[in-house]
Amino acid sequence: MAARRKGGKRRDGKPDLVESSIPPAAPLSRSSGAGVATSLPKSQVVAVTGAAGFLGLNLIGLLEEDDRVRRIVSLDLEPPRTAGQKTRVYEVDLTQPATEERVAEIFAAEGVDALVHLAFLASPSHSTAWAHELESVGTMHLLNACRRTQVRKLVMWSQTVLYGAHPTNPNFLSEKHSLRARRAEPFFADKIEAEADALRFGRPGKGRVVTILRTATLLGPTVRNYLTRYLSHRIVPTVLGFDPLWQFVHEADAVAAFKLAVDRDTPGIFNIVGEGVLPLSTVIRLAGRMGLPVPRPIMNTVTGALWLAQLSEAPPSFLDYLQYVCVADGDLAQRQMGFSPVYTTREALIEYASAQHLREVKLLSETPA
Repeated sequence: MAARRKGGKRRDGKPDLVESSIPPAAPLSRSSGAGVATSLPKSQVVAVTGAAGFLGLNLIGLLEEDDRVRRIVSLDLEPPRTAGQKTRVYEVDLTQPATEERVAEIFAAEGVDALVHLAFLASPSHSTAWAHELESVGTMHLLNACRRTQVRKLVMWSQTVLYGAHPTNPNFLSEKHSLRARRAEPFFADKIEAEADALRFGRPGKGRVVTILRTATLLGPTVRNYLTRYLSHRIVPTVLGFDPLWQFVHEADAVAAFKLAVDRDTPGIFNIVGEGVLPLSTVIRLAGRMGLPVPRPIMNTVTGALWLAQLSEAPPSFLDYLQYVCVADGDLAQRQMGFSPVYTTREALIEYASAQHLREVKLLSETPA
């Protein structure tokens, strides 16, 4: 797929990959029910992009403890806080034109077997040109570097919001459903382009394994994204007359799913979701907030103005998810990957709400990622 015009510049501050307010140093609490890994080659070298983000730093913490991983190659603008003796840290900016050459040199020098690509935004950005360079063009650079150095395996992060929220959606969307999120919204379009490139990279006959994990929105005690910001308001706006079902995946289960994808060769696309769903009204109540129903036309106008003023956590296109269902089916991941979430959607929400309450009463500090 041809890239859109380049020219984006890096915004100030750290990219909002998956923000972690209180990043744990290694595996998160409670063990995954995903089962025992069976196919991780001995002495594997695993590269991780977005290594300083929430998913990256926690995955590296798990890989550091795995005797079957000989070396970890960290690719990010900052070193992950969980890097240990096995981790080689490289400062790499995926938005730069020379990325492909630099990454190919790193992969060849380190003998990388598998790449875990986590350098995607967890929340919409006003810097759309920069975000396009990071996600769509950056992914193309990485995949070209993989082709040049014979990297055998790719594990990539995607999100279930790409299915789109529509009135015709079934209650549960399988991996066979088309990605119908609004292509005019850069947050969705760049990720859909990256998925398409990854699938071309993994076409049969190339001897490659490509696993794409589409996670439900991450929630838990430490992760921060547009959803946690939305639920942090005392008064939470909703669309008048609608109460769609929502689902989440606990931050610990998401990290466990990526570790499992590294451990096992399971090519394909998999929804990674927590069990159960909740109506939006229940989500707001369990978060200790009060909902404020507003007609959609007014919501469009107000949200659009706030987004332009950089006072809103998401643009108006996200209002679709306050109106229509977008819930994914996680059965395939359980059957083929062996992934079984430890936390339900409700438990992930309650853990987030409890931690947020502690932060609000100043018993738990919050540090920007």
